[in-house]
Amino acid sequence: MNDERQFAPATQRNREPILEVLQRILPSTGTILEIASGTGEHAVFFAPRLSGLKWLPTDINYLSLSSISAWLEYSPSDNIYPPILLDVCANIWPLEVENQPENQYLADITAIVSINMIHIAPWSACLGLMAGAGRILPQNGILCLYGPFKQNGQHTAPSNAAFDEMLNNHNAEWGVRNLDDVIAAAKMQNLQWRETVSMPANNLSVVFQKV
Repeated sequence: MNDERQFAPATQRNREPILEVLQRILPSTGTILEIASGTGEHAVFFAPRLSGLKWLPTDINYLSLSSISAWLEYSPSDNIYPPILLDVCANIWPLEVENQPENQYLADITAIVSINMIHIAPWSACLGLMAGAGRILPQNGILCLYGPFKQNGQHTAPSNAAFDEMLNNHNAEWGVRNLDDVIAAAKMQNLQWRETVSMPANNLSVVFQKV
């Protein structure tokens, strides 16, 4: 059998600090919806360490979905669901459609986690994420983002500025987002900024709560 697992080197570096934040800010029960799960490495690391919670990985890329499934086979955990296809820019997510099998998860979702997504996607993906979170999160539900951000319109480190330039060169619609813009977009969807946590390698964890 072919091994379809993909590997992201950054996962090994950031998973422990992110887990520390998640253990503190996530609710004690329910299903955590992970947006843009990528390789699936975060899912198989976090889920077994978040007892009492279920983990639902998603991605828009079929190769990523195959990698997530391969990781679940390699590192099985009884609190990880099979991955589902999800496009955050869709006006309605499959979870919200009653006749779709994904709808079975909707009632139990208490938090959404998105790691390293909004800068490697058009701004519309951030807006779509906020809109979807605003629709499906229950009151007091949590949205947690992780990645590089500008603060007060400025890069927080030369490495982030270089990374932003690389992203722009690859795709003009990609780029490190200004945190104030992200907070404003969240507020429009009844998601209140709760805290910003400094992370290693000039990244941030940004936590919102549904009001």
